[in-house]
Amino acid sequence: MYKYFNNVVSIAKALMIKRISKGNIVVDATVGNGNDTLLLAQLVGEEGKVYGFDIQESAINNTNLKLIENNFNESVYLIKDSHENIDQYVVDKADLIVFNLGYLPGGSHDIVTKAETTVIALEKSLDLLKENGLLLVTTYVGHNEGKTEDRQINKYFSVIDQKKFNVLKFEFINQINYPPVLYCVEKNKL
Repeated sequence: MYKYFNNVVSIAKALMIKRISKGNIVVDATVGNGNDTLLLAQLVGEEGKVYGFDIQESAINNTNLKLIENNFNESVYLIKDSHENIDQYVVDKADLIVFNLGYLPGGSHDIVTKAETTVIALEKSLDLLKENGLLLVTTYVGHNEGKTEDRQINKYFSVIDQKKFNVLKFEFINQINYPPVLYCVEKNKL
């Protein structure tokens, strides 16, 4: 039976649980159906703050409903806009920023995150992180745009200053069907 390493989504979730505490400020850069947003809201509590982004009205609505059903909508700010505009809304330094890229589960596969805007959002996210803050990025390489996005993200993270950031890539190399890839970036204390 798998305990820890069955997929990168569970690894990202475990890192969020380990790293986030009450009162933290976090960003879900791709809210999707709201699962990560709800978890983050539970972790930061009423004292914290969650910013959530998505370009699709249905994603914002699904997430808002999930938050209301679980009584966690007070400390969450949902924004219908591209994550590339993150710096226009997030005014606080963040303890954690999470990206779960690709398309909306259950939604149109024609609406996907794009490499160009995602890399811009990642660059801005690194600036928004607090010292020792964590950036988690899950890419899905089972579709063409996902492959392109993963290549560009890998290229971008490969050259950022190691004195400022530690970058780790989790990748299952013995699984079939194009398993997702997780990038973890920690901002070093300056």
